[in-house]
Amino acid sequence: MQGETLVRHTRIGLTIAFVTVFACAATFATLSWQKVFNELYKPKADSAIKKAKCALCHLDVKGKEELNSYGKLLKGKKAEPASLKSIESKDADKDGFSNIAEIKAGTLPGDPKSKPKSK
Repeated sequence: MQGETLVRHTRIGLTIAFVTVFACAATFATLSWQKVFNELYKPKADSAIKKAKCALCHLDVKGKEELNSYGKLLKGKKAEPASLKSIESKDADKDGFSNIAEIKAGTLPGDPKSKPKSK
């Protein structure tokens, strides 16, 4: 009986440790991307991009939900300027504006409702 309890407690402990490490890694990745993005593009403080924080690449502002269409283009890439540059010409949210056009306008390249005023 004690052996079964020990095994169960060990499994629970390992599961908690795994979830904690995974959550920390995801948070670190989000912060790394934010830093690289902000250093490369220097978005204005009052822009939708700057206010979006994690929602630049995720479906929510805390970065806990899945990636949006812009974030999916970056998935698996290194958090470095070259990765961001490699997707500038794409239109992640299919709203008719390239990612770089949206970034320059301060709008969200992963949200079709957020787009520059005109082409």
